[in-house]
Amino acid sequence: MCREQNRIIISSLIILRNVRAVLRSGLSGSVCVSRACVSTLLVLVLLTVAGPSNAQLSPSGSMRKSPADIVKRYVLLDQKGARLEASSFDTVMPYVEWKEEPAWGRIVVVQKTTVSEDYRQWEIVNNLEVIIPVTFQVRGSVYLETASFVPEDRIEEVRFHVKVVGSYWRILSPVIPPHVGLRRMVSFARDAALHESDDTQRTVLTDLIESLRKVN
Repeated sequence: MCREQNRIIISSLIILRNVRAVLRSGLSGSVCVSRACVSTLLVLVLLTVAGPSNAQLSPSGSMRKSPADIVKRYVLLDQKGARLEASSFDTVMPYVEWKEEPAWGRIVVVQKTTVSEDYRQWEIVNNLEVIIPVTFQVRGSVYLETASFVPEDRIEEVRFHVKVVGSYWRILSPVIPPHVGLRRMVSFARDAALHESDDTQRTVLTDLIESLRKVN
């Protein structure tokens, strides 16, 4: 183990010891301990273990990174269409705990995605487990059975449950339908139309492309 890792672990243990001391004081009545105070102390432990937040995220989702980084990487890959086909699931596997992608009947089309990096907006379960909110600007959904687009402008919030598994951050839940960027969805439908041999289905896909292009 390198010297830097030893330093991080020792710092984490010191902070964790202080957390326990504060909790014991609160239980004995000598110190008034608020839930916010405890959450802040736990976040200090979590961020100390995570290390600098501006460091480059390793593909494995190292616990030395901020848990928000792994959520950002996952939703970015999803937005780029990494979950549109079963063959590309390997791309997101390093960031999630589930082993296979469910068969989805719809794809959520999004314009913008925002991952909260402010720990005060997180739900701190403990120093190795957090829930991080992500906001999606939804433009509608593509229903795969009919290859049709149903517009629906709304803001959707998803709370991702992230936990250290082994030595890596992993997203435990929820398993949501693919949330794909508008431009990527147009590109995906165009590619499907180019490779479609059935004239009727090609017409349906062409109509889908036109519907997506009308979204401002």
